[in-house]
Amino acid sequence: MTVNKSLSRLLSQPFVRFTLSGGVAAAINILSRMAMSQVTTYSIAIVCAYLAGMTTAFVLMKLYVFENSSRHMASEYLRFGAVNVIALAQVWAVSLILVHSIFPFVGFKFHAETTAHVIGVLSPIATSYFLHKYFTFGGSHVA
Repeated sequence: MTVNKSLSRLLSQPFVRFTLSGGVAAAINILSRMAMSQVTTYSIAIVCAYLAGMTTAFVLMKLYVFENSSRHMASEYLRFGAVNVIALAQVWAVSLILVHSIFPFVGFKFHAETTAHVIGVLSPIATSYFLHKYFTFGGSHVA
């Protein structure tokens, strides 16, 4: 099998496209959190950066992962936001628990905030996929 066929087969899988789109959004989330941490607290920067990543994720999911539903885009974005409120709570909690409790307990200090934030951002991937597939985009089929 050629590389192009292998890549094409891989990208034909919705969860792979979801993961790649989410990876781009996560990178924007993490990089913007790092920038925002220069001017505000870690906790507030996590929330603000999450909004930037969430909007990026919505656009990428809409274009590359899920087919159009019968809902208006504004309705989908509100539903996307609702799912992401749940995910944000998880990201925020995981990030703060790691950086303030677990990492100090085990003596982990190497880029502790960034490491905790990356782990936090990755934590809701599976639940977010299914909630977006069946709730945000109205049970629409994947593209």
